[in-house]
Amino acid sequence: MLDTKRDLFKSIEKVVGKMFGALPLTPNQYTLISGIMAIISAYFIIKQQFWWAILFFLIASFLDFIDGAVARQKNMSSKIGAYLDTIFDRYVEGIILCGFLFINLPSIFFVPGYVWVYAAMFGSVITTYAKAAAKEKDLVNQELKGGLLSRAERLILIFIALVLAAIYPDYYYATAILFVIAVLANFTALQRVHSAITINRRQKS
Repeated sequence: MLDTKRDLFKSIEKVVGKMFGALPLTPNQYTLISGIMAIISAYFIIKQQFWWAILFFLIASFLDFIDGAVARQKNMSSKIGAYLDTIFDRYVEGIILCGFLFINLPSIFFVPGYVWVYAAMFGSVITTYAKAAAKEKDLVNQELKGGLLSRAERLILIFIALVLAAIYPDYYYATAILFVIAVLANFTALQRVHSAITINRRQKS
């Protein structure tokens, strides 16, 4: 949902772009650093040092916002940069979720926790691919956005899962959040598939 509300963050983006655009780093370098921060965060998840994991996760997430803000502020936006940003978005999210596979998550609804982690990763990938495939197969003329759980909401929920893991060492509540991500991400993927087909039929009528 938040991916359709980007205009609300334009003023913040301009301030961030000016601040970090003054540093001798390119937008693509910010993108690369976000991936490194995600790897460090996943390392601390595996070590079950969740407050450190939260810190580096927040840095990775903020850097993802910075790269685009700096690119627009310095007129350095490019197709390659946008492409790399999209790829690293998937890596950051996938790396963080992968970290949860290495801790002893409890079962939710008689399903092992690691299965919900996999389902969350799968839903995240398919949600993004549903958008990309709709353009690739010429079903829609514009970028397909929206749905119940876009990337911004997924990142917020992952942050909540990390905080709950830090507070409750049995990881039940953290796993419950991962279950929510798994269900809603896959639901959002189906929403986008339905939207793509609906839009295509309207265009033909």
